[in-house]
Amino acid sequence: MIEFHLDPQTGLSPYRQLVRQVRQALRLGLLREGEQLPTVKEVVAQLAINPNTVLKAYRELEHEGLVAARAGVGTFVTASLAVASPEATERLRGQLRRWLAEAHREGLDDEGIEALFATTLRDDTHEDIA
Repeated sequence: MIEFHLDPQTGLSPYRQLVRQVRQALRLGLLREGEQLPTVKEVVAQLAINPNTVLKAYRELEHEGLVAARAGVGTFVTASLAVASPEATERLRGQLRRWLAEAHREGLDDEGIEALFATTLRDDTHEDIA
């Protein structure tokens, strides 16, 4: 089951962070069709946020066709965004962990790593278009 976290440094609203985390988990195959999301009550207790924030996030995911609410039971995943196989995803995560360790050894902090990743991703995306 997914465990949500909020990061005030992102500049994203809490509900947007919840939506993003579910979408990322679906994309990586960490959440699969039929699995249940934490209940609103569980998320509120874990993150100390307003229940309406969680409901808004879950409604948006439902509107996107990614989850479905079942009255009195909970919210369940109805679609996947995963493209790569779980094996490939896990292999790539291992490679990324090794790269992150090397980046830290070279003196990059998390902010530096994010900047390097974001600019490289943007540059590579633009090169593919050109």
